[in-house]
Amino acid sequence: MRRADDFDAFYVVWAPRLVRSVYLSTGDEERARDCVQEAFVRAWERWDRLDQDPVAWVRTVAWRLAAKDWRRRGNLARIMSRHWPSQEEPVDTTPVELLAVKEALAQLSTEMRTTVVLFYFEDLTVGAIAEVLRLPEGTVKARLSRARTALATLLEEREMPCRSTQS
Repeated sequence: MRRADDFDAFYVVWAPRLVRSVYLSTGDEERARDCVQEAFVRAWERWDRLDQDPVAWVRTVAWRLAAKDWRRRGNLARIMSRHWPSQEEPVDTTPVELLAVKEALAQLSTEMRTTVVLFYFEDLTVGAIAEVLRLPEGTVKARLSRARTALATLLEEREMPCRSTQS
């Protein structure tokens, strides 16, 4: 039987990481916090009965809540531009590389962005991503491949002016 102290420690370790990954995918920090918080509330309600890996369970619930929200809200591009405008980022407090990646991620489709975040920021395997997103593994691999190509192009384009000024 799991104890409340175990849940507290579990929450302290995993909540910030899950909020970050949902935020990177959605671009809406408040919504990311809401989804993760709701997932932890649901985990707490069944804490004694969670026989499987609680991290995987909470992650899956948080991502499914976020996906449900995306479908309900509709146009993610509009949401991204409203909640994650790159021109308003405080450049002096955020590393340039992080801003470049964040801006490039924002230009990917929701499907590709989510897959990339789960793979690179959550360190999930292709199989685990397929399970979380309820997709065939081949679809996850294809999204990762297309996303890598798109990100490479976007990040290379961003660096081009710097190279030309040095020549």
